[in-house]
Amino acid sequence: MTDPAELVSEIEALGARLGEARASITRRFIGQEGVVDLVLAALLCGGHGLLIGLPGLGKTRLVDTLGTVMGLNTNRIQFTPDLMPADILGSEVLETEAGGRRAFRFIEGPVFCQLLMADEINRASPRTQSALLQAMQEREVTIAGEHRPLGAPFHVLATQNPIEQEGTYPLPEAQLDRFLVQIEVPYPNRQTEHDILLATTGIEEEEAHAVFTPAELLAAQVVLRRMPVGENVVALILDLVRAFRPGEPEAPEEVTHSVSWGPGPRAAQALMLTVRARALLDGRLAPSPADVLAMAEPVLLHRMALSFAARARGESLGDLIRSVAARIGRVEEAA
Repeated sequence: MTDPAELVSEIEALGARLGEARASITRRFIGQEGVVDLVLAALLCGGHGLLIGLPGLGKTRLVDTLGTVMGLNTNRIQFTPDLMPADILGSEVLETEAGGRRAFRFIEGPVFCQLLMADEINRASPRTQSALLQAMQEREVTIAGEHRPLGAPFHVLATQNPIEQEGTYPLPEAQLDRFLVQIEVPYPNRQTEHDILLATTGIEEEEAHAVFTPAELLAAQVVLRRMPVGENVVALILDLVRAFRPGEPEAPEEVTHSVSWGPGPRAAQALMLTVRARALLDGRLAPSPADVLAMAEPVLLHRMALSFAARARGESLGDLIRSVAARIGRVEEAA
């Protein structure tokens, strides 16, 4: 059994390292600390992130900087309609040796890395999108009947443009559910944009430096899973997830009338992990109910869908999540 004092010491040391990593990232990805924290949370939990934002907001810069700071081998794939599964996974080629003997040799695709940026993932066909399903869940791919493990750790950070939908293929629910969090990348405010202008249009720019190694990131993921979670936090997670399932007795009236389908058990698992990551990034030893309410939207947003009638009424899924989560939080606090 782990010594509590030892676990506290490990959590505090990891929190200090994460503070250094966050500072290194935000020197290049300026003024978006909330986005940085969500991406770091995804990596700490061993999961994947879906970045939603317009072109030019720094999503590629963020992933590149993240790879440097976390010490990960990074590859990028630009998804296009003509991209094929072999372009992602790799393929076997027939080679002729000097003696005339022929043999197949496997050439690895860009998925064989530790941090994969899938740029505009919804522009590829469903056949190509499905090539990532096994990779994201099992951390391996099957090619020509042979199982080939991927890098350890292995994370996918995918991007989508929320405005331009012409010529795109929406991700199926099964693949969306494999993303731990959906991260909205907003426009910068005026002061942030002022700082970006000064930082990126001169002769020199800030450089990121490595803070973690892949082995240290794997160890950090173990420490996170050992963090204690109070029963009140677990109860709030269950109340929250079950409240957004239209067929459940716990579902409030607005969910029943507006939600077509709700989150499954993987959403509750994601909340259990991400609330720990949020507490860790904030320098705390255990998560609180406030962490659950803060992580509700990024965890649930891509795991639910509004009904046709709700969309016709102009309702927003984000507004619904925030409203119901706040009400459940107040009830839990009063109890």
